[in-house]
Amino acid sequence: MKGEVVYLYAFDVANEIITERVQEILSEKPFPFEIRMDRTLPKDMPLYKPLAIELPPLPARCHGAPVRLLIRIYDVGVVTVMMRVAFKASALADLMPYHNPALEDGQTLDAIALKLCGQACDGLRDLMVGRAEFPPPPEAYTVFCLTDLGGADDVNRWLGEHRREAAGLLTETVPEQLSEAQVNEVLRIQRSFENTDLAVIDWDAALVVDLAGYADDVLYALELANLQLEEFRVMDRRLDAYLDRAYDDLERRHVPLFGAASKILRHLCRFRVDVAKLADEVTHITKFFGDWHLARVYLGARDRFYLDQWRASVEERLAQVDKLYSVVHAEVNEQRMLWLEAIIVIFFALDLVILLLARGG
Repeated sequence: MKGEVVYLYAFDVANEIITERVQEILSEKPFPFEIRMDRTLPKDMPLYKPLAIELPPLPARCHGAPVRLLIRIYDVGVVTVMMRVAFKASALADLMPYHNPALEDGQTLDAIALKLCGQACDGLRDLMVGRAEFPPPPEAYTVFCLTDLGGADDVNRWLGEHRREAAGLLTETVPEQLSEAQVNEVLRIQRSFENTDLAVIDWDAALVVDLAGYADDVLYALELANLQLEEFRVMDRRLDAYLDRAYDDLERRHVPLFGAASKILRHLCRFRVDVAKLADEVTHITKFFGDWHLARVYLGARDRFYLDQWRASVEERLAQVDKLYSVVHAEVNEQRMLWLEAIIVIFFALDLVILLLARGG
């Protein structure tokens, strides 16, 4: 059994990255990442192409194998780091230590991914719009890619014979301890185009088998779903925090008037537009999957990652922002009208005083 373990890290680093102006990343010239299309697909179907660089392998090895590095830059403000470690194993259980590996020098892959992301962001500083606080917590995902099953030529039949071991690997659980219901749930989302390829998608890890030796297209679909999960999670957290602060201010009735109020209203308006725009852009980077098999892989990942529910949560909070904007706007207008009425009354009273004084004189 041969293959590689692929570690995907998605970092939300900004609202937007102006990728068309990127000249280099970590002293490397970036290139538009493209996947190989082997299956039938509509002609002239566009596919989102992030900028990518491939770095030299890390000096230290992981489980005796070199660690290959690939960094991608997405214009929705996401930097992804991919690490690939080749392996040879006699059984799926032998891959269990690859879930949380460390390098021979003691460093963790998580720490290295964070460091690489920081270095990439330093070079992109002038091209980042709305940079997030750093370091951002990444959305990590592990993919076990198999290209040789030790003689088996039908991957679907092979999975039927090793379904419990596959479920144990993806859940980091001893296979014998899993219930049949849990095994069925782990293996519920499967995608296969031929008898030589298969993708099993779980929440924290996936099993991808391709006896032809090319799995980059499936990895790309999984990476897009993973970065969407990261983006929606970040947006949801930001909206929660923002709404909590805003509701506290409203409860205390600290809504200022005139210039300060206009500043709050502008901030609310800009905030809801930015989040709505970002949610739309994040969703539409997968709009043009021309390869129907890849589209099915992505839809499977979207189902497993509950992306529709995350998007619904963001949209619900955007609706709350709209409501809050309307409340603040109405309250500010009401306060302004009261002040204007008070000013009119004061001027009217002054006129009467002046008239009375004039007559008395």
